[in-house]
Amino acid sequence: MPKSLPTPTPTLNRLRAAAGLVPIIETGLVDGKLTQERAALMASFCEWAIQETIHNEDESLLAESIHQGLDRIKLQLSKHT
Repeated sequence: MPKSLPTPTPTLNRLRAAAGLVPIIETGLVDGKLTQERAALMASFCEWAIQETIHNEDESLLAESIHQGLDRIKLQLSKHT
Protein backbone atom coordinates (compact mmCIF):
# COMPACT_ATOMS: atom_id res chain seq x y z
CA MET A 1 0.00 0.00 0.00
CA PRO A 2 1.43 3.43 -0.90
CA LYS A 3 2.54 5.71 1.90
CA SER A 4 0.17 8.62 2.43
CA LEU A 5 1.44 12.13 1.99
CA PRO A 6 2.14 14.04 5.20
CA THR A 7 -0.26 16.79 6.13
CA PRO A 8 1.23 20.08 4.95
CA THR A 9 2.33 22.40 7.72
CA PRO A 10 4.05 25.78 7.43
CA THR A 11 7.35 24.15 8.45
CA LEU A 12 7.01 21.33 5.94
CA ASN A 13 6.08 23.81 3.20
CA ARG A 14 9.16 25.94 3.96
CA LEU A 15 11.36 22.84 3.91
CA ARG A 16 9.89 21.73 0.59
CA ALA A 17 10.51 25.16 -0.91
CA ALA A 18 14.09 25.20 0.37
CA ALA A 19 14.69 21.66 -0.92
CA GLY A 20 13.49 22.81 -4.34
CA LEU A 21 15.81 25.82 -4.29
CA VAL A 22 19.00 23.84 -3.61
CA PRO A 23 19.34 22.32 -7.11
CA ILE A 24 18.30 25.63 -8.70
CA ILE A 25 21.08 27.43 -6.82
CA GLU A 26 23.66 24.76 -7.66
CA THR A 27 22.78 24.73 -11.35
CA GLY A 28 22.61 28.52 -11.51
CA LEU A 29 26.12 28.81 -10.10
CA VAL A 30 27.54 26.19 -12.47
CA ASP A 31 25.83 27.74 -15.52
CA GLY A 32 26.73 31.26 -14.47
CA LYS A 33 23.07 32.31 -14.49
CA LEU A 34 23.12 33.32 -10.81
CA THR A 35 25.44 35.86 -9.31
CA GLN A 36 27.19 34.95 -6.09
CA GLU A 37 25.15 37.57 -4.26
CA ARG A 38 21.84 36.17 -5.54
CA ALA A 39 22.90 32.59 -4.76
CA ALA A 40 23.92 33.61 -1.25
CA LEU A 41 20.57 35.30 -0.71
CA MET A 42 18.68 32.24 -1.89
CA ALA A 43 20.86 30.02 0.31
CA SER A 44 20.06 32.21 3.32
CA PHE A 45 16.37 31.34 2.85
CA CYS A 46 17.32 27.66 2.91
CA GLU A 47 19.34 28.19 6.09
CA TRP A 48 16.40 29.95 7.69
CA ALA A 49 14.05 27.12 6.70
CA ILE A 50 16.12 24.47 8.49
CA GLN A 51 16.33 26.53 11.69
CA GLU A 52 12.65 25.87 12.39
CA THR A 53 11.80 23.18 14.92
CA ILE A 54 11.59 19.78 13.23
CA HIS A 55 8.50 17.84 14.28
CA ASN A 56 8.63 14.54 12.39
CA GLU A 57 10.69 12.20 10.25
CA ASP A 58 9.61 13.73 6.92
CA GLU A 59 10.75 17.17 8.04
CA SER A 60 13.97 15.72 9.45
CA LEU A 61 14.84 14.01 6.15
CA LEU A 62 14.18 17.18 4.17
CA ALA A 63 16.22 19.28 6.61
CA GLU A 64 19.18 16.90 6.32
CA SER A 65 18.99 16.97 2.53
CA ILE A 66 18.90 20.78 2.56
CA HIS A 67 21.83 20.92 4.97
CA GLN A 68 23.91 18.72 2.66
CA GLY A 69 22.95 20.88 -0.32
CA LEU A 70 23.93 24.04 1.55
CA ASP A 71 27.33 22.53 2.27
CA ARG A 72 27.82 21.96 -1.46
CA ILE A 73 26.62 25.48 -2.28
CA LYS A 74 28.98 27.05 0.28
CA LEU A 75 31.83 25.08 -1.28
CA GLN A 76 30.89 26.36 -4.75
CA LEU A 77 30.65 29.94 -3.47
CA SER A 78 34.03 29.71 -1.78
CA LYS A 79 35.65 28.58 -5.04
CA HIS A 80 34.43 31.74 -6.78
CA THR A 81 35.86 34.18 -4.28
